[in-house]
Amino acid sequence: MPMFQPSKKDVGFEDGRILDLDTAVKDGVLGGLPHLGYGCGLAEKSDLKKMIEELNLPEVPSVFICPISLEPMQDPVTLCTGQTYEKSNILKWFSLGHHTCPTTMQELWDSAVTPNRTLCHLIDAWFSQKYVQMKKRSEDAQGQATELLTSLKKVKGQARIQSLKELRQVVGNHSTARKTIVDESGVALLSSLLGPFTSYAVGSEVIAILVNLTLSHESKTNLMQPAKVSSIVDILNEGSVETKINCVRLIDTLTGENDFGTEIVASHSLLVALMRLVRDRRHPHGHLPALGCLKLICTHKQVGSLMVTVGAVPQLIELILGLNPECTDLALFILDALSSVPEGRQALKDCSNTISIMVKLLMRLSESSTGYVLSILLTICQLYPEECSLVAVDASLAAKLLLVIQSGCSPVLKQRAAELLKLCSLNCSDTIFISKCKLTRTIQ
Repeated sequence: MPMFQPSKKDVGFEDGRILDLDTAVKDGVLGGLPHLGYGCGLAEKSDLKKMIEELNLPEVPSVFICPISLEPMQDPVTLCTGQTYEKSNILKWFSLGHHTCPTTMQELWDSAVTPNRTLCHLIDAWFSQKYVQMKKRSEDAQGQATELLTSLKKVKGQARIQSLKELRQVVGNHSTARKTIVDESGVALLSSLLGPFTSYAVGSEVIAILVNLTLSHESKTNLMQPAKVSSIVDILNEGSVETKINCVRLIDTLTGENDFGTEIVASHSLLVALMRLVRDRRHPHGHLPALGCLKLICTHKQVGSLMVTVGAVPQLIELILGLNPECTDLALFILDALSSVPEGRQALKDCSNTISIMVKLLMRLSESSTGYVLSILLTICQLYPEECSLVAVDASLAAKLLLVIQSGCSPVLKQRAAELLKLCSLNCSDTIFISKCKLTRTIQ
């Protein structure tokens, strides 16, 4: 349950009247609500606890919040100082040997705690009404979802698009609507709308709905049909950045299945679309999902080779210094994976700035990123030792490697750094090696 923030509306008392709170709450306390009782007994507290947990509201009137736990009170009690606390919290405070008011730090001249029944009723009334409103909205959303599913079976053209738009909205706002769609075979209906003749307007709405649902194995298998995957990829290439991200999320969901076939993502069109999303500087929020999807699929040899053919290596090398740390870590993972295929190693070597950029990233981010950098550098330096070792030495790699060896990195990374350092030293003269890397200064 999140920490509650006081809402802008507060509660005050004047001549026995409650001021400045929702009219409904005021009526609930002063006018009486038929379904509410006014005894704060165990049953009422149990119901209140359930309402608080299910509502999970981000904002609650500040007078309802216990100053100790910062959570809504269920059994408020007031001290002689006039401060009110949740009973269990203040009793725990006393049991720790404190004899002061936690808020004011005044010494207590009376240790008695008095049940604040007025506040108890007010809290119960406020949450009760919010709970009733939530249940009503949920029931309305459930009914609306059912009606829209029925409509989708009948309408076509613009009417179908409108129904999908309304369904996307209700699904995004209500968990009960999401459950209704799953329970009433709505996933199969939505999936049937994806295919070779699906328009962008229909497909983008369908995908926006599907990514918000809990899909069963059967539903995912159905979506993995080549015609449906092709439709998703087409929309990924055409859509707005929000639609692109939804497509990527749906593809991620499908690739998580055990019977997922590599041929589904071994698509030139898919990889081009993902790289285009990574290169989109106007919408950086698309970088993380695109790189995350590429990470999921790049370890398949067939996909890795295809990624190299679409220019993934030089593009990632060009972009990597401008990415945020999380995206940089993903990009390094991908480059490391591509270095395991011959085409990938050659592409890394052919990029003139691969080594210099890798050296810049060494020890700059996480330990995992350092591991990917070392692996990439070791791979290409082993393949082209004389040429690449000289370039690495010119880029001051040795000084960075010494830092790795002397750092608190794992033994595996230290061993890899030592191997790379030895490889560089074997392919350079001692004079050049020491002068270029300034080892004397580094050791000092």
